[in-house]
Amino acid sequence: MLETTAPRRLLVVEPCDDCHRLLPRLRAAGWDVSSGALDAVGHGICDVGLLRLQPFHLERPEAVKELISRSGTEWIAVLSPEVLRLQNVGDFVCEWFFDFHTLPFDVSRVQVTLGRAFGMARLRGKVAAQVNEPEHELLGDSRPIRELRKLLAKLAPTESPILIRGDSGTGKELVAKTLHRQSQRHAKPFIAINCGAIPEHLIQSELFGHEKGAFTGAHQRKVGRIETAHGGTLFLDEIGDLPMELQANLLRFLQEKQIERVGSSQPIPVDVRVLAATHVNLEAAIEKGLFREDLYYRLNVLQVMTVPLRERHGDIGMLANHFSRVYSQETGRRPRSFTEDALDAMGKHGWPGNVRELANRVRRGLVLAEGRQIEAADLGLQTEQATALPMATLEDYKYRAERQALCDVLHRHSDNLSVAARMLGVSRPTFYRLLHKHQIR
Repeated sequence: MLETTAPRRLLVVEPCDDCHRLLPRLRAAGWDVSSGALDAVGHGICDVGLLRLQPFHLERPEAVKELISRSGTEWIAVLSPEVLRLQNVGDFVCEWFFDFHTLPFDVSRVQVTLGRAFGMARLRGKVAAQVNEPEHELLGDSRPIRELRKLLAKLAPTESPILIRGDSGTGKELVAKTLHRQSQRHAKPFIAINCGAIPEHLIQSELFGHEKGAFTGAHQRKVGRIETAHGGTLFLDEIGDLPMELQANLLRFLQEKQIERVGSSQPIPVDVRVLAATHVNLEAAIEKGLFREDLYYRLNVLQVMTVPLRERHGDIGMLANHFSRVYSQETGRRPRSFTEDALDAMGKHGWPGNVRELANRVRRGLVLAEGRQIEAADLGLQTEQATALPMATLEDYKYRAERQALCDVLHRHSDNLSVAARMLGVSRPTFYRLLHKHQIR
């Protein structure tokens, strides 16, 4: 039985006469070929790319790097004998290209290399994939993150204040931005304030603004952050760090919906929706007299809990690849995938710093990686040791082993559950039953 497949898309950039003579052979072999100059190909989607590298590309490589990073797939360099002799061309090709060919073409070898590049792109999940997920999206397909997105969709249209709680690095500001983006206020300002990052003597002025001459150094009127957010959303990050005096002023604003700038007694009506976030236990802070109970109840009308990364089974590999693409431009290196050992090490790591730690480790890995893939050592995870578990019953060990097997296979095959089930040697219905049993997805 013949299997019908979609055409493999090849993008040829800066084609030369030899390239144009090659294209009919490639089309006959099943490639859907498009071509154009580097500054004209725009955001064309391809499964594999072929780029004729010229001296001016090496002098100003940013456009080539941007094209390869944006496409998210494998590229093959085409080099004339003259370009091949240029200084540093070898390092550039090894860093950014899957392979290279010198002119004139060996047609058979070109077809083999294109096939290998397509296979590698498909293996890494890059074929026909859109890799431009906006940074403000809550990415992931684990059960906790799906439930979080569902909850945010319910809460976003309301006008009620929301308290966002969770560990550091779990994306509380990302949650706040999602709530704003899905609300009726999405076209208005989103103003974020880190209450723990502003010097205490400046917080009053930053929040409420001041009039000219209100204090030494106040040379002109300043509009505060609250007033700037009029019509939109005010996000108060690390609200637990707000000094007691400012807590009273904030409470008055929440009650009266108006502010007074420092140095003025003129009330200014302000319409904002307030979102607050904290990683500290506000109830304990209230008991110690460090946080006002009445303010707590004003802010905690609705509540959202962010999810620690260690509980997002199956999301780590996907997030790591996302950060690899995001930081490739910053580091000036091609986005890299991860070795099996690196994926295993990430799956076993406890991630005390959550998603922020993962992003930083991937950034480090991009800088340190010497091969085409990021190794566990590049992530600083090579010395991770499994935590010794206390003695338990045989059933406990079986349960842990079953859960660990599910988590491990999801780290590698979260995008294809049929493959994941096959790797474990169980049917797909059994695989779903096990996921439900362990409440993983």
